[in-house]
Amino acid sequence: MFTSVDSMLLIAMKEEKPLWQVILEDDVADRSVKAWSSKAKMASLWKAMQAAEQDYDPERRSASGLVGGEGARLDGDGPGLCSPFLRDIIATALKMGECNACMRRIVAAPTAGSCGVLPAVLLPVKRRYDLPDDRFIEALYVAAGFGQVIASRASISGAEGGCQAEVGSASGMAAAAIVYLMGGSPEQMAHACAMALANTLGLACDPVAGLVEVPCVKRNVMGAVNALSCAEMALSGLVSQIPCDEVIDAMGAVGASLPSSLRETGEGGLAATPTGRRVAEFMRSRDRA
Repeated sequence: MFTSVDSMLLIAMKEEKPLWQVILEDDVADRSVKAWSSKAKMASLWKAMQAAEQDYDPERRSASGLVGGEGARLDGDGPGLCSPFLRDIIATALKMGECNACMRRIVAAPTAGSCGVLPAVLLPVKRRYDLPDDRFIEALYVAAGFGQVIASRASISGAEGGCQAEVGSASGMAAAAIVYLMGGSPEQMAHACAMALANTLGLACDPVAGLVEVPCVKRNVMGAVNALSCAEMALSGLVSQIPCDEVIDAMGAVGASLPSSLRETGEGGLAATPTGRRVAEFMRSRDRA
């Protein structure tokens, strides 16, 4: 199991293998499975992401009634601020987050609360460039490799490290995956991941009423757009001045220093606002009734 981005890149360079293959082989060794079994599992996750988007229904509403139908508002032409491609990314992130809030089947990538970030970049890229499915399966291995290092050196749990550990981690993973899909180098993947993580350091986890709805769904949009911009920078030759492993270590330290009120307890941030408290009380009274 990889605990360092540098070690992943070093093995890929020494063995002259694509980074996704190095991560696949590590999974095979770590779980004692055959390569075909590992690839079949990853293929099923890719299909599940596609199925989740197809299952989206704008008429569904979440438990609180605060989430649902917003992703559909981004379909078609908008005010013209964003390109159709970027608008597609925003819409897909919302739809996936809504599916989770409405208790539909999603892919936790790496968590349910951040399930919209990776699909929000992969699915629009598929529509725009029509790359073969195998490329997206390989991109998911890239994302998984970076996610594994983040989980081992820091955290992917909002309760442990704040929302930087969920949406932030997903954003870093997605940034690396986009760079792979666009033909970037492993070093560029690492720079994209590092920049995406650096941009989300300190992000609080403050779910209103303790539900993965507000602000979680819209934060998936931020994570996806952040991933896209960091991939664009990395592919254009920009670098993270702080190495990826060090950024991850900083992320772990920041998460550990966050007060408990900002780590998924629903006691701080937006959850502690007057409106947030009213929503929580409404949900409690409804449960008591």
